[in-house]
Amino acid sequence: MKPVRTRLSTEARQTEIVGAVLRLAGVRSPGLITTSDIAGAVGLSQGAVFRHFPTKDAIWLAVMDWVEDQLLTLLEAAAGNAVAPLPALEAVFMAHVNFVVAWPGVPRLIFSELQRADDTPVKARVRGLLKRYRQLLMGLLQAAARDELLADGLDQAAAATLFIGSIQGLVMQSMLAGTTDRMVLEAAGTFKLYLRAIGRPA
Repeated sequence: MKPVRTRLSTEARQTEIVGAVLRLAGVRSPGLITTSDIAGAVGLSQGAVFRHFPTKDAIWLAVMDWVEDQLLTLLEAAAGNAVAPLPALEAVFMAHVNFVVAWPGVPRLIFSELQRADDTPVKARVRGLLKRYRQLLMGLLQAAARDELLADGLDQAAAATLFIGSIQGLVMQSMLAGTTDRMVLEAAGTFKLYLRAIGRPA
């Protein structure tokens, strides 16, 4: 006798589907994930999945909505809990790395989507995420400059790009290694080098 599936609200089921996509993306190429795979992961039929999302693209967009909300909330909280701009930058850096460790499927999904030649709603959402991320970083860098903590004449926009690029480099290395086991340790050393690059010489 089959176990009875609890009937969830549409919102709860959508959240369940988003989580399934992220878990699947952590162990296989996102481009190969099918709606059949997603349905199997949540114990639904494909038809039931499409009752909650009209298309596969709508699922991917919901995933990016979740990522944007969760990641930015986490980063803003990390920055807000720090006592000064440079510790806030470090807190944001490490919070982002820990997010990737917890959800390795997220960067895999983003990189997969960015490889598509056409401009998609998901790409637009990624651009929006990066814009808000840069705004957070620029605010912290400007605060650090006001406190005279940065090197004279520092290009703050380039510093924000380097910050994000450093995390992307760590992510790529972890993807090549097939594990995020060393990512947090390597991130700590990477941020020290970043701080040395942007900080006022002692």
